[in-house]
Amino acid sequence: MVPCDERRHYRAQMTDVEFFFDPVCPWAWITSRWVQEVAAQRALHVDWRFICLRIVNKEKDYGSDFPERYIAGHGTGQKLLRVAAAIRDAEGREAVGPYYTRIGTDLHVDGRREEITDSWEDGFPDYLAEIGLAPEVAKAANDEQWDKVLEEETAEALSRVGRDVGTPIITFGGDAKASFFGPVISRIPRGEEAVRLWDAIEVVAGTPGMAELKRSLRERPQTS
Repeated sequence: MVPCDERRHYRAQMTDVEFFFDPVCPWAWITSRWVQEVAAQRALHVDWRFICLRIVNKEKDYGSDFPERYIAGHGTGQKLLRVAAAIRDAEGREAVGPYYTRIGTDLHVDGRREEITDSWEDGFPDYLAEIGLAPEVAKAANDEQWDKVLEEETAEALSRVGRDVGTPIITFGGDAKASFFGPVISRIPRGEEAVRLWDAIEVVAGTPGMAELKRSLRERPQTS
């Protein structure tokens, strides 16, 4: 077995982008499709990692601090991330991206969010069977042992950018200092537009002392 420090070093050497996501967030989904667009054009290797909104907000009261159904939404994200952690453990890191693409498409593009979220408490057994997951992997949805992985990766993501953020968090070039929350975009850039935005964001992320760019006005998310 490769020692833990060596595995981290290997990952940093081989990874161009670390992308921390919670699958229920539509903004993270849009950004992830932009990253995939750029990765295909630039032959970038993306390591799809976990930040769990349910864990980020664990100290909050879902009855008073959030609109109705947020606990179902964040609970759905947590359970789908548990499955992602089990898939990564069983099949390796390369298996996470295709899993995210499948469930993200169902949640954000094909209009199945309510259907999936409505079964969050029982761990989505019909849905996970439908997308071809083995029963031993699918049962991870309700297995709290995977929360240790989610807690560790969420803490790692927040250690890079600070706590007052959500998802996605992106790290460029294996350098934890070159990390930012976002970009939060409402449309998926394609082609040359995607690459232009990437180059600009990469420069910003790698600029010492750069902390924040923000515009609070947003369009509705266009997830496809």
